[in-house]
Amino acid sequence: MRQAVLDHMPCDLGLSGQLWTRRLIGELISKLYRVRFTEPGVGKYLKRWRLTFRRPDKRAVEQDAEVVHLWREETWPAIRARAKADNGEVLFADQVGIRSDQVTGRTWGEQGKTPVVRRTGNRFSVNAMSAISTKGRMHFMVFTESFDANVMCRFLDRLVGHFDRKAHLVVDRHSAHRLKVVRAWLADHAYEIELHFLPSYSPELNPDELVNADLKRSLPHTHRARNQNELAAETRRFFHRRQRQPHAVTGYFKAPHVRYILDE
Repeated sequence: MRQAVLDHMPCDLGLSGQLWTRRLIGELISKLYRVRFTEPGVGKYLKRWRLTFRRPDKRAVEQDAEVVHLWREETWPAIRARAKADNGEVLFADQVGIRSDQVTGRTWGEQGKTPVVRRTGNRFSVNAMSAISTKGRMHFMVFTESFDANVMCRFLDRLVGHFDRKAHLVVDRHSAHRLKVVRAWLADHAYEIELHFLPSYSPELNPDELVNADLKRSLPHTHRARNQNELAAETRRFFHRRQRQPHAVTGYFKAPHVRYILDE
């Protein structure tokens, strides 16, 4: 039973839904063994099996498990070895959008009443791209236009300006990363930087996704931006703060799904 809960969703086993509850586990026990338990009774077994009630991570159904396995076991070690041979440095990068009406996290309020967060009806947004390395380095760019190939080239140009050795940049398969304009720019800077692509539909393999989540958690605790310039300034302050905290940057690589990067 324990392994069934760990390896399958309820819908895989003829039940309803994708998330396990004590009721559904009780239904599966009844279905398999014709023994009925109350929900507290099921809870005792769950505790004995050392299972806890947690928010799940999400995975795209389009994700190819074999490609992910190949990335972890072969592709990533090869990239790391290549960077070492070049005396270069590997960075993981990603882009993120921040909206003025975005509210994340929790706040305290009166019991039985949902707290209200007042925000401006004037909606605006900014975008950012960042790159981090296991050495605690962080580089970023905040911009207001849509993310496209020209923005990507501008970020790459800024990034190589910070290095006196070759950079190996790991990114997702966003279309802007693979357009002809970017490929041409990379060909002209082949001795300065090289791009490597993560498996499709696999954001959990990129530690820079944790930077994006950290940014979105942090912004509501700062002064609420009243216009696009203020939102851009708040976003830059977050990145500048993290740049002065290399221990926080290396901490992103210690999350369970990205610890493979640190394994030799």
